[in-house]
Amino acid sequence: MRILINTIPLLSPLSGVGRYTSTVSQYLSRLDTENQYTYFYGFYSDKLVVEDSDSVGGEANSFNRNMKRVGAVKDVIKKIPVLRDVARASKSFLTHQSQKTFDLYFEPNFIPLNVKARKTVVTVHDFSFISNPEWLPKDRANYFNKNFFKKVKAVDKVIVVSDFIKGEAVSKLGLPEDKVEVIHHGYDRSIFRSYDEEELLPVKRKFNLPEKFILSVGSIEPRKNLERMIEAYFSLDKEVRKEFKLVLVGFSGWRNRRVMKLLKEVGDEVVYLGYVSDVDLGKLYNLATLFIFPTLYEGFGLPALEAMASGCPSVVSNVASLPEVCGDAVRYVEPLDVGSISDGIRDVIENESLRNNLKAKGLKRANLFSWPESAKKHMDLFNAVLRSAK
Repeated sequence: MRILINTIPLLSPLSGVGRYTSTVSQYLSRLDTENQYTYFYGFYSDKLVVEDSDSVGGEANSFNRNMKRVGAVKDVIKKIPVLRDVARASKSFLTHQSQKTFDLYFEPNFIPLNVKARKTVVTVHDFSFISNPEWLPKDRANYFNKNFFKKVKAVDKVIVVSDFIKGEAVSKLGLPEDKVEVIHHGYDRSIFRSYDEEELLPVKRKFNLPEKFILSVGSIEPRKNLERMIEAYFSLDKEVRKEFKLVLVGFSGWRNRRVMKLLKEVGDEVVYLGYVSDVDLGKLYNLATLFIFPTLYEGFGLPALEAMASGCPSVVSNVASLPEVCGDAVRYVEPLDVGSISDGIRDVIENESLRNNLKAKGLKRANLFSWPESAKKHMDLFNAVLRSAK
């Protein structure tokens, strides 16, 4: 059977949806020997972009380099609203005008294109665009309002990344429960793991990191709740802040003017590293004294899973999907309460026994999640949908 995957998210540096698309696509290409996969980058190709292009050779390496150039153009277009709207419209036009047809089309990024396919499966990662549209760039919120609702109800299956999001899919969209399939994320076990000290030293030197620090991971955007987190950090005693700097990792994101201004105002007590590679990120989790993730809403919460898998004691919001993912392996806080966030940080910093307990529980909890298992569930679902079309 001919299966199409929209892999346009792979043309930008990978964050949430891009990493999901990349990892699942790579595992499907290895696991599924029965079906033929095609990838859409604005054009159709039988080649898959892989993040670490140095690990492949010859023709594949050349393809990756060329696609990175395409991605650079795409990133420029994204910064210009008029061009961004034209690009979105052209993607659906190109797929609709094409003579290519497919047995199944997999859209890993919320809104399917106008692909000619007998069956369509789409992944919905969260519903923040319904519950809190003010968290999104205005043009993105408008694009979702115009396109998401009419298209998602026409697809054959909806994949969601947690039971929490399935509940929202049923309640907010009125979708039948049997149309919605929960498939959890996994994590890269070769990267997010425990490292020996000598493996960590180059990253520590690269980023000029202190001996002890608190790590926060995520884009600089409203739902990550960074203003309250920074306020909670500065409510700690000065001596504590002197010993434990706050280190932020992630894209600059959107609607971030206030946070960026705040980062300039607070000086060198808070260090913003920007986007880092996954390889570096895995080692940052190892180097950190604790991981802080006081987000207001998550469909899954991949950074929390990665932190647990890396043996980093974690302080995490008690909302949305996070209790489902983290179980009893983290110290929970109320994200709207600055005092609760600061109490959580203080408890983990001051209590070595608690840190060791969270580390042990986190490593055990992380073993419940696997990308190969997640990809196999995608493959099984695709095959079930294809069988229903016969």
